[in-house]
Amino acid sequence: MQTKHYLTAIATALTLATTVNAASHREGPFIAENPKVDATDFYAFRSYEPGRAGYVTLIANYNPLQDAYGGPNYFSLSQDALYEIHVDNNGDAKEDISFQFDITNQLGNDGNGIALTIDGKQIPVPLKNIGQISTTDSSALNFRETFEVTMVKGDRRTGTRFTVTNSATGKTGFSKPFDNIGDKTFGTGEPYENYARAHIHNVTLDACPAGANDAKIFIGQRKDSFAISLGKVFDLVNINPLGNTNAENDDLADKNVTTIAMEVPIECLTGGNDNGIIGTWTSASLPQVSVLDPTPESLQAQITGGAWTQVSRLGMPLVNEVVIGLPDKNRFNSSEPADDTQFLDYVTSPSLPVLLNVLFGVTPPSVTGRPDLVAAFLTGLDGVNANGSAAEMIRLNTGIAATEQAAQHNLGVAAGDTAGFPNGRRPGDDVVDAALRVSMGLLCHLNLGLCEPDDATSGTLPYTDGVEQKATQFNNAFPYLKTPLSGSSN
Repeated sequence: MQTKHYLTAIATALTLATTVNAASHREGPFIAENPKVDATDFYAFRSYEPGRAGYVTLIANYNPLQDAYGGPNYFSLSQDALYEIHVDNNGDAKEDISFQFDITNQLGNDGNGIALTIDGKQIPVPLKNIGQISTTDSSALNFRETFEVTMVKGDRRTGTRFTVTNSATGKTGFSKPFDNIGDKTFGTGEPYENYARAHIHNVTLDACPAGANDAKIFIGQRKDSFAISLGKVFDLVNINPLGNTNAENDDLADKNVTTIAMEVPIECLTGGNDNGIIGTWTSASLPQVSVLDPTPESLQAQITGGAWTQVSRLGMPLVNEVVIGLPDKNRFNSSEPADDTQFLDYVTSPSLPVLLNVLFGVTPPSVTGRPDLVAAFLTGLDGVNANGSAAEMIRLNTGIAATEQAAQHNLGVAAGDTAGFPNGRRPGDDVVDAALRVSMGLLCHLNLGLCEPDDATSGTLPYTDGVEQKATQFNNAFPYLKTPLSGSSN
């Protein structure tokens, strides 16, 4: 290898819940050391931007906890990594389609770095930009990120590969906007958003059927879409778990992330299957071997090689954080949905309810085998988005029409909005509180045949982390997530 390439049940249960969005920030020991390949959130939903009814939007966020002022290097993606979005459209929990994103980082001045003439010498500057940047003029930018996209049909490593091209030019390379480092660089008002939106690329997917091969792709910094009282939750749930919601509880209100977003025709993703249901997830991989270069040059400080090795995986939210035990978190991140039976004990005998019992005295469910959690986390929802597999991923029934933004309910299916969670996941869907309540046995209090009310005597308590999320907090157009916070006000 070359150096560079080296749940009807849960839905009904939500009618009793008031929920909050979840993510996967720093969820495993190894991935905490490698933030550039740490997936934080994954979304899959029918596009609700007006005029885009025939499309599905897939969003994978990476590189968590970005402080907007984090210069001078800011938050590029890794050119040693392979970022992927996977789609299963035949119900076997194996990818039938993968979109692969390969990043290239380069200094300005054709890779040599912008230099100034000082004392008759060409002295490279230490900064990533030396002047203002705009949609029409980026000559002052001293660091550029580009990427190529490959669509793979079949197995992600051995399947048939198709290069994704720009619809207008036929070229294969795409540009990524520089991070929102501050108002003096980009100006005030909407200049940065205008600059970023100029990096939404219309592409052609040659592997898709004719008439269903046009798509959009965007990679760039966005405001973190995750909202949670993160510090208090992981400080032994240092909050009132039955308290009220308050925007001030959102510890990530001042953070950005890096977003990989696609909008793809439904027909392309389903492969013409009978039920219109797809399972989706994102992953990131690194080369199996990495050796530090004792004399690094330019942007390359290590030599990598060997097979791609998956180090990050994300489908449904909160699974690795509060379901998978600490000894297996790295293993979960390296695994694929088809192999999830190895983690079955964490679902059928979960530890979170026992921990909540110790902290707050609530009674954990007593039902053996937790069929309610199996339905919630592994099989999908009968009559909604079950697709025949038992594996952890986001399932989306593409046959259910999108709900326009103003009419969306953050409880999704439970509130009659069948286009929302757990039928896929939209940015405004609340899921943290729902996951807590289902873990404590909320499903047992419904006539679903999974378990009985006496099996979960604390199952109807309104557990919450105290943060609210809703659709109107986001944009109404691709890529939906908000403008990233500026690193410096002017």
